[in-house]
Amino acid sequence: MTTVMPRFLSFGGRRVRYETERSFDEVLATLRATIGDATRGELGAAVRDCGTQERFARRMQEVAGDSGFMLFFEMDHGAWLKTFGVRRKIVRWVFGNPIIAYTMLRHDVAAGLFAPIEFVLIENESGHGSTLTYDLPSSLMVIDDNPPLLEAAKALDRKLVDLVERVM
Repeated sequence: MTTVMPRFLSFGGRRVRYETERSFDEVLATLRATIGDATRGELGAAVRDCGTQERFARRMQEVAGDSGFMLFFEMDHGAWLKTFGVRRKIVRWVFGNPIIAYTMLRHDVAAGLFAPIEFVLIENESGHGSTLTYDLPSSLMVIDDNPPLLEAAKALDRKLVDLVERVM
């Protein structure tokens, strides 16, 4: 029997928080209007049906919102936290775009640990305004010296900043 030993690598992530006076519902509605919805299996269907890179890219462009991103998964933490007496709106999104992800994964497939990206939108404790929090993709994806990956990840960082500043 072979013994497999894990190799631990330390790296530092950077957390980003945006606060706004806009309500949770307003920000969430703007996000929904800006980010395409791929929660009904569009990605799997595109992989099965498109066949070529060009057709796949065209299909992803159709699914992505005008932000260039699409929602893959939404978890409503606020719904279940009520059971524990927490009465705040809290939603976690997993979103991205396979075409954008490819710009990074072609340099290091392990970058797929952090693509797609995630954020959490939280109604402020006071009930007024909201906070959007995410971990900066480049700070998570690039742990070795890999300039092409860093360049692609920083481009994703900028796209994410553009999105958040637009909706907040």
